Amino acid sequence: MADILSQSEIDALLSAISTGEMDANDLKKEEEKKKEKVYDFRRALRFSKDHFRSLSRIHENFARLLTSLLSTQLRTYVQITVASVDQLPYEEFVRSVPALTVLNVFESAPLEGRMVIEVNPNIAYAMLDRMLGGYGAGMNKIDNLTEIESKLISQLFEKFLKPYSEAWSSVIDLEPDMQAFEINTQFLQMASPNDTVVVISLSTAIGETSGMMNVCIPHLTLEPILPILSSKQMISKKNDSFSEEDSKKLESQVRWAPITLKAILGEATLTVDDVLDLGRDDVIPLNRRLDDPLVVKVEESPKFLAQPGKKNQHLAVQIMEIISEGDDENE
Repeated sequence: MADILSQSEIDALLSAISTGEMDANDLKKEEEKKKEKVYDFRRALRFSKDHFRSLSRIHENFARLLTSLLSTQLRTYVQITVASVDQLPYEEFVRSVPALTVLNVFESAPLEGRMVIEVNPNIAYAMLDRMLGGYGAGMNKIDNLTEIESKLISQLFEKFLKPYSEAWSSVIDLEPDMQAFEINTQFLQMASPNDTVVVISLSTAIGETSGMMNVCIPHLTLEPILPILSSKQMISKKNDSFSEEDSKKLESQVRWAPITLKAILGEATLTVDDVLDLGRDDVIPLNRRLDDPLVVKVEESPKFLAQPGKKNQHLAVQIMEIISEGDDENE
């Protein structure tokens, strides 16, 4: 960001130019020199702004799904939002997180390579405290977790993978699989020190405890799908996301949905006095003849014409005709 001059500095600059102490052409040459920027090849920029926007949208969806999951699991206030999306060398990411922290390493087929979700120890212990019946107090005791505590935490974080897969479903169908649970960054080997990684930081609040979770994805892992992560490709993929397979799944679920089916023997209109005067052996005439077909309704809509009968000593109807939409049937 360019330096902002104060009013006195501006006045002094204008005065120097007007008196000839400073040449305006020299200022132009200096401005041209400033256009040259230092480029660090160890920190190559491999992700574009479009990629950042797409990754941000994906992980905003992940944050929303994860908030819902943890609220249900921990039964307390949970709020997770995307704080930032950055690219940096893997070595710098390792230095930026605590030496002892919670590292959930997983693979996501068909993408190659490993990803990691790093969780601040205070946040991880607040989750554990809630799981064990506490108030969700944060405490950095990650260096001496018992085997039972480690198992409980790893099982909870394994549930993160399903919402993570759902968040990516608009881009690619992932099958995440937890590979390792570590607490020491020295044992985390997922990329070379100078390899570029993208780090999505999630601001997390569990009850009264707040902290950060970081999703780290190597560039080599995302490289095959970088063209899809452009804004235009994301929109096209989103429009085509409801595939034929999704239609079949929806159809199979609808087929097993319970509905109400009833056959109407006939109808009659009575006054309140008629109903009060009814007694044993009284006959109520219906508005249908014995040889008239019955109307069979599905969820109050006339769908079939049928005739009454019995099957296996049970009252039944036999479908005779399908009522087309728009047909008027006098009941």
